[in-house]
Amino acid sequence: MAMIGWLVAFVIFVGIETATMALTTVWFAGGALAAFFAALAGFSVRVQLGVFLAVSFVLLIFTRPFASKFINSGTVKTNADSLIGKKARVTAEIDNDKATGAVTLNGQEWTARAVDDGTAIPAGETVVVREIRGVKLMVERI
Repeated sequence: MAMIGWLVAFVIFVGIETATMALTTVWFAGGALAAFFAALAGFSVRVQLGVFLAVSFVLLIFTRPFASKFINSGTVKTNADSLIGKKARVTAEIDNDKATGAVTLNGQEWTARAVDDGTAIPAGETVVVREIRGVKLMVERI
């Protein structure tokens, strides 16, 4: 009877993975399949559960980073995320103490602040965007 339960679990895990494509349950589907084979071999339910947990976690720990790398490799950064790492021209002096600063990037003017609080960057310099906080670009000198 345990064999049927493991097959049902396998089908459910595969169904969830197919519906979401989020790499969340495929590891447990592998564990359920391994437990099914353990049930076929006549092992006790306790051993089957151990096989399920062991195989699931081994797959999760060792193959998820590898699979995520290849599945998410084609993700294209859009909107603000695409600005990180780009160069911008300072149009108004950046001074965190005075809460001033602006840069032009891709033809748009952005409020900017220096990554290092004590740094003032004069107008006309070229900076690189390191991160985005709210609507402000956090920049540093090249």
